[in-house]
Amino acid sequence: MSDEILPGATSPTIGMPQPEAPTPGAPAGGATSEDRAASMLRRIATGEIGVSVLAFVLALVIGGILIAAVDPDVTKAAGYFFSRPSDLLTAAWDSVTQAYSAMFKGAVFNPDAATFQQAIRPLTETMTVATPLIIAALGVAVGFRAGLFNIGAQGQVILGATLGGYVGFAWHLPVGLHLLVALVGGILGGAIWAGIAGFLRARTGAHEVIVTIMLNYVALYLLSYLLTTDAFTIPGSNQPTSPGVDESAQLPLLLGDWSRLNAGFIVAILAAVFVWWLMTRSVIGFRFRAVGSNPHASRTAGVSISTTIVLVMVTSGALAGLAGAVQILGTEKQLSAGIAGSLGFDAITVALLGRSRPLGIFLAGLLYGGLDVGGRVMEAATGTPIDIVLVIQALVVLFIAAPPLVRAIFHLPDPTAPRRAKVRPEPVVKGASA
Repeated sequence: MSDEILPGATSPTIGMPQPEAPTPGAPAGGATSEDRAASMLRRIATGEIGVSVLAFVLALVIGGILIAAVDPDVTKAAGYFFSRPSDLLTAAWDSVTQAYSAMFKGAVFNPDAATFQQAIRPLTETMTVATPLIIAALGVAVGFRAGLFNIGAQGQVILGATLGGYVGFAWHLPVGLHLLVALVGGILGGAIWAGIAGFLRARTGAHEVIVTIMLNYVALYLLSYLLTTDAFTIPGSNQPTSPGVDESAQLPLLLGDWSRLNAGFIVAILAAVFVWWLMTRSVIGFRFRAVGSNPHASRTAGVSISTTIVLVMVTSGALAGLAGAVQILGTEKQLSAGIAGSLGFDAITVALLGRSRPLGIFLAGLLYGGLDVGGRVMEAATGTPIDIVLVIQALVVLFIAAPPLVRAIFHLPDPTAPRRAKVRPEPVVKGASA
């Protein structure tokens, strides 16, 4: 057969990239197993998980610098740095390692403990602190995924704790039923409080950020007022605290009296599974995500934006209210003005840190709880200011919220940037005219 190209015909080889010849012993796809492994590692390092891990490492490094800067031994050694520089480096290293070692022992595992129970008690304490954080952060994440900024988790946690606690100490029901009704009371409290903001946004266009922030203050002062009434205070007591929750309404302990870890942790796991199913497997969750992605297209497709906004806020508030109920029924067991602490605001941080995904939120909640618990132990054991832990938490959120900054610091490529195709020389066809 002639190798010449017929007039008017085009060659299927000229001007088209040709596949590379497979390397001997390589898979049929043309890429070696080493290439695929390197590509997978690159995707992990430059993806959300890799950036989150690097952000945490970077925050620990900066936190270590701050720990060394405030240590008196390091400051003393810095005074004669030029005569003996090794003393400064040694003091800084000892300061940072001792602080982080104390944090680890206080949050995860204490190898110096006398018994196994005492050794793992820090981990159980981390799980206890993280439980309401995870549940509340899941509620905040539902709003984020739907394009709504529910900044009112604090007020919704307070209302959930208020109604759940009231049912727990004022009603006297059989064991099992009492706990269930108290949890439902907390869910209703948070759902109603967030539903107010959702209704105002849907009917009047009032921005949910402003409304929920104002409702936070209303909830706080409402609880303060209720703790001055006879229905919410102990008879004959002048203290602004409620009676203790009945044992029939308390979340049972999971490991016995030596640990505070209670069944609320199981509730947190179930809540994470529920949010995963809601947002990825249900029709209503698809509507939530569609409205958050493009409300105009959703309206064109027949989705009621007003109804969806209300449902999103009610769902978000219900989870925050459940967190408040778990807090009082499992850990505090008594209403006070500071029952919520900064739980609702920390939940926003955890939701951002977990990128509004249930698994990410679960892990971020454990991390945040560990920093909280371990930070207090670090302060007591080494004298390091607890503010350093707050700085680390803030830095983690800062770096998580700015992936390009983390990639620039570690010189990582942007996975969303288009990759340039390799240009190969065109093959020469035998017999083709110039």
